Amino acid sequence: MPATKKKSAAKTEPKLPPDSRQSESRLWLTFPAPLITRPVIWELGQKFKVVFNLRQVSVGKDIGIVCLELDGARSEIRAAIKWLESLGVEVEPVEISVLES
Repeated sequence: MPATKKKSAAKTEPKLPPDSRQSESRLWLTFPAPLITRPVIWELGQKFKVVFNLRQVSVGKDIGIVCLELDGARSEIRAAIKWLESLGVEVEPVEISVLES
């Protein structure tokens, strides 16, 4: 018997509400001294449905600066940013590609 090929269905993106569409954000996070030893980024990954990627980190005794990529639903990313800010972390968007600098 000859083998028959199954026709593959064309991949289509599911129609999702605007808030649930996947998004990527690159952010600069500035941590005040009291938060430097707290595992804030680990907590963020546990609390929110986001994938994070550390791009650059500099930690001293008085300040911590992190370049962080967040992937996930826009609503989750927004909630994660609000949570970070509520802890006292300063959050700014990355203006240039960290890989290029």
